[in-house]
Amino acid sequence: MSTQIDFRKLTELKKKIDKKRPLSKQLVKSLQEDYLIKNTYHSNAIEGNTLTVYETKAILEDGVTISGKSMREHLEAINHKQAILLSEEIVKKKEPITERSIKDLHGIILYGIDNNNAGVYRNNNVIISGASHTPPHFLSVPQEMSRLMDWYQQENAMHPVEKAAILHSKFVNIHPFIDGNGRTARLLMNLELFKSGYLPIIIEKEHKSEYYRVLDIAAVTGDYDPFAKFLAKYEEQELTRYNQLLQREKKQEGPQL
Repeated sequence: MSTQIDFRKLTELKKKIDKKRPLSKQLVKSLQEDYLIKNTYHSNAIEGNTLTVYETKAILEDGVTISGKSMREHLEAINHKQAILLSEEIVKKKEPITERSIKDLHGIILYGIDNNNAGVYRNNNVIISGASHTPPHFLSVPQEMSRLMDWYQQENAMHPVEKAAILHSKFVNIHPFIDGNGRTARLLMNLELFKSGYLPIIIEKEHKSEYYRVLDIAAVTGDYDPFAKFLAKYEEQELTRYNQLLQREKKQEGPQL
């Protein structure tokens, strides 16, 4: 595949990090806190949430209520953080990704926002605004999700970053829920990366149009390469950043006596 060279580079970068494991608890803690805030901010901003990254931080870390912002926007921030924490628990317990775990993640995303549809497949048809692809009829959703899980469980030869990209793309094409599909898709993508020992990806809101463009190509043509390349660039940036942080930490520790 045309993305293979990127995947090989990612594999080598990951090996460098693996050699330096276990990472210090302090570094892991600071990286996790940074990820929780930034991922929550960008994932929600892509969907129209108007909280700034600093407001998101204040809500998540200090329990602050932001004046002029809706209750929904506050809940979207709180819920997204909780969904990330559930993803981390799934990885720690080495649980498989199943329809049940997907519904659990989605249930958290819509908790207190739309409890009737939280973790429940949609019961009507939808159109994705601006997309060339129309999701399947709602009656087909359970069958399509079952097929997706069959593919996921049987596909073991693919590079984890490519598999995460296709899982995200296939899921969002099915659009199984009435709302919260994008956030859930990005959580699933990162859950797959976590499970494989790769780093989670934060798709920034500034790249929203390119993100939607390559997703649309996959939906209409079945060509997942552009989206896989899009994610591979993000993964490479994260792996490179991690390696640089680890080198810096090692220098600060000084020579081992």
